[in-house]
Amino acid sequence: MTTTTPRATDLWTVTTADVSAPEALDLLRDYYHDVANRYYRLHFDREGAPEELAAGLAGSPSDDLAAPDGAFLIGRHEGTAHACAGLRRLDADTVELTRVYVRPALRGTGGGARLLAAVEDAARALGARRIVLDTRTDLIEARSLYLRHGYHEIPAYSSGPYAQVWYGKELAG
Repeated sequence: MTTTTPRATDLWTVTTADVSAPEALDLLRDYYHDVANRYYRLHFDREGAPEELAAGLAGSPSDDLAAPDGAFLIGRHEGTAHACAGLRRLDADTVELTRVYVRPALRGTGGGARLLAAVEDAARALGARRIVLDTRTDLIEARSLYLRHGYHEIPAYSSGPYAQVWYGKELAG
């Protein structure tokens, strides 16, 4: 009898979810704390204070990542929620990818790849032909993930203190 070891990506599943569900809110909080603390460490040489993180999270609502003009996806590793991504419609052909997060302990296990494949399917289901996103230059893992999966740098389509580099991808099919 031959047994095969499952590939890392086989341990991941991705489904759409209610952005206001408890596990979605937990992931969004973890996402925000991760990116905010990285920013605070880089620019202020400290972690964000709990009240700063709470205020920032409250000021970054995700309720538009829901039907009919958006989607929220949760990635599960061996059944437990450990990753997320959101889409919001910008126009008839374009959606914006946001809130992409894989818990640090599971980065490099194929969750990001599985998540991006599901994002593209969800974008097509919304009628989109193009995905765009903005990110910060210090989020190296995210930028590397996007480039590995066919995203390329595009001109700025948004502004804001955290939009430093922009990517886009045309969707086939």
